[in-house]
Amino acid sequence: MRWFLPLWLGQSVSHLCSGLIGFALGVWVYEQTGSITRFALIALFTTLPGIVLSPFAGVLVDRWDRRRAMMLGDAGAAGCALITALLLRQGSLTAWHVCALMGVTSIFSAIHWPAFSAATTLLVPKHLLGRASGMVQLSQAIAQILAPMFAGRLLSLVRLDGVLLLGVVCYSVAIGTVLLVRMTGRVAPAAPVAGRSSILQEAREGWTYIVVRPGLLGLLIFFAIINFSIGMVQALVTPLILSMASTEVLGVVLSIAGGGMLAGSVLMSLWGGPRRRVRSILAFTLVQGGMLFAVGLVSGVTTVAIGAFFFLFCTPIVIGASQAIWQSKVAIALQGRVFAVRRMIAWSTTPLAYLLAGPMVEHIFKPLVRVMDLSAPVHEGTPAEAGPAIGLLFAALGLCTALAAVAGWFSARLQRVEEELPDAVADEMLGSSSESSTPPVEASVSRQPVA
Repeated sequence: MRWFLPLWLGQSVSHLCSGLIGFALGVWVYEQTGSITRFALIALFTTLPGIVLSPFAGVLVDRWDRRRAMMLGDAGAAGCALITALLLRQGSLTAWHVCALMGVTSIFSAIHWPAFSAATTLLVPKHLLGRASGMVQLSQAIAQILAPMFAGRLLSLVRLDGVLLLGVVCYSVAIGTVLLVRMTGRVAPAAPVAGRSSILQEAREGWTYIVVRPGLLGLLIFFAIINFSIGMVQALVTPLILSMASTEVLGVVLSIAGGGMLAGSVLMSLWGGPRRRVRSILAFTLVQGGMLFAVGLVSGVTTVAIGAFFFLFCTPIVIGASQAIWQSKVAIALQGRVFAVRRMIAWSTTPLAYLLAGPMVEHIFKPLVRVMDLSAPVHEGTPAEAGPAIGLLFAALGLCTALAAVAGWFSARLQRVEEELPDAVADEMLGSSSESSTPPVEASVSRQPVA
């Protein structure tokens, strides 16, 4: 486990970097255009290209040294940030430039994510995978808290171009830590692929691996449904808060939300999660649905902050449980392509949510708010129905999320996925030293959860 720490620290810096850039660019685009739809389109381009190309990226990850794949992902993201900064300095940066460059960044992320996940499986003993996933969520939570705080302050001190250049430095630090892990000899290359099969054939292997295992397929479909709601929330939470308060308040609320994720991540890192991972996924998702429903019905910045805190508190436990299931049930040599296909399917509904978020608010929920006479005074002349319309949509999404969790309780295959599928790799093959064949000492830790 100690050899996982340098890699984790580097990726924590990378997460913070991504958070800084994402927050700063999102605020810049919204302030430049004032359009909810264009703001949501940024989120769409941030995910869609990477999702579409994920299966092919996963095949390459299985073929390449995973250390090099991670470095390529970070280097590509740094290059996109640098180009964005140069365009801004020249005064030619537009929202469409941001969309295009974020799209390219998402492609590099599609290479980085399965490589990091597969490398984690190699570095961490099986009984500690839940804790490792909790640590990954912890780094994301720290970024969730610090990025809005730092970005908001940095935008006033060094402006957007300074934030982008700082991001380049952070990505460089992440690359350096990957090199450090290589020096320890702990990260082994992915197993070579037999024969001369094409990339397309190998990508199909990732899909076939999931389809013939109904429990994993059910888990994947469940997250695809849940991610639609989460995508809507991600696209609209910033306009919701800005309809009621200032940019400074937005940063505070997002930092409070990050505090919830931090608390959940610390709990997951220390605890490792319950033995019944699937049940924990469903239970905490039900709580998330309730929080989202409450935020939608009760207006106010305080309500949003409290709801976001508890919503994100559940996230590391849900994600941690799911990740541990996949890492323990999928063969190491296939994890790159399987994880990439998993990402593509689970995230496929997120771009759809980003695409529909603005039109749904503008053409469905705003008219509904007018009919129901729910308009309310809001911040700095924002249309009176904007906040209530988004809130009403959040309430509907919360109800759908809760119903999906309840439906999961009645799926026999989903409930039995941990018992029906044997662990793909023995304990001694995970997290073992390249210098020694001695298996890691077992600790009395309960087995865990992911998302």
